Amino acid sequence: MPAIELPTSLIPADGRFGCGPSKIRDEQLAFLSSLQPTVLGTSHRQAPVKNLVGSVREGLAQLFRAPEGYEILLANGGATTFWDSAVHSLISRRSQHLTFGEFGAKFGAAAAAAPFLEEPTIRKAEPGSRSELLPQAGVDVYAYPHNETSTGVMADVRRAAGDGVDPGALTVVDATSAAGGIDFDASETDVYYFSPQKNFASDGGLWFALVSPAAIERIEQQTNGDRYIPESLNLAGALSNSRLNQTLNTPALATLALMDEQVRWINDNGGLSWAAARTAESSGVLYEWAEKSEVATPFVADPQHRSQVVVTIDFDDSVDASAISKALRENGIVDTEPYRKLGRNQLRIATFTAIEPDDVRTLTGAIDYVLERL
Repeated sequence: MPAIELPTSLIPADGRFGCGPSKIRDEQLAFLSSLQPTVLGTSHRQAPVKNLVGSVREGLAQLFRAPEGYEILLANGGATTFWDSAVHSLISRRSQHLTFGEFGAKFGAAAAAAPFLEEPTIRKAEPGSRSELLPQAGVDVYAYPHNETSTGVMADVRRAAGDGVDPGALTVVDATSAAGGIDFDASETDVYYFSPQKNFASDGGLWFALVSPAAIERIEQQTNGDRYIPESLNLAGALSNSRLNQTLNTPALATLALMDEQVRWINDNGGLSWAAARTAESSGVLYEWAEKSEVATPFVADPQHRSQVVVTIDFDDSVDASAISKALRENGIVDTEPYRKLGRNQLRIATFTAIEPDDVRTLTGAIDYVLERL
């Protein structure tokens, strides 16, 4: 028996609150099963698999309300792979990176390590806050996360603007934990890229990106042979293969299937505005709970910077947050631990689109129950 046993009324219907991989709905698994044996285990160069890829691409274009000329690309790998692809195939000379957590910093580090690029500008903010774009001559890519998964800080999707922004500069947004759960204006970005294991409730193994005509033109310019680019990182290959509804190497079919059903579910329920309202409701429950608590407080001080999809809550030194997570896990409520490198006395709770707001409400009751008994 667990040291603290929760009453049944305080156990959510689904106890998965991790920030990735995330909760997968039963309907997604049923759809995956329906593809056996006609799609699973068949050639990714033939119609059944290519039709599945095409369905995902079409669904994402609908979900993001893709402007005229924008396209959905996909390729093998995850967001980490995309950073290396962007370094080779998108940045001409110099980039500017906003870093307010682990993942924005990693893209900046990848650009800094490239011997064929100029030193990037890194605009760093302390965890729990965010930095802002600064117009800068000579910068041809402005890059930042829409949502920082490690800290629970959210940024607006906006282009760099004002004196000093070079014509043709691209806005490149890491949307891994935001896509499918936070609304945005696609015309404000040139590349909106992500892995599918967050709001899309899928698995890893692929990256996706919504790209503008300007980004496509940049890809074609940067991949004309003047710079060595490994084939697996060449975005020109991703562009040509995506247009054929395929990838360079065999894609993760289960990832595609889970994602296809999730995208269809979101679109059928009202699209991105519906998903954003749902995640805002769930995250709002947690922030309101923390603000009323005597021992907890939202980690992100500015309410305008707080994430809708990754909620970070600090606890007073009198409370051991790891003990809360441990007690919750013993009762089947899992993955509420903080980001490992942040090292704070906190909980980090996903409120992705697949997570039921009522389960989040039940979770707050469970935390209170545990706190009373620690």
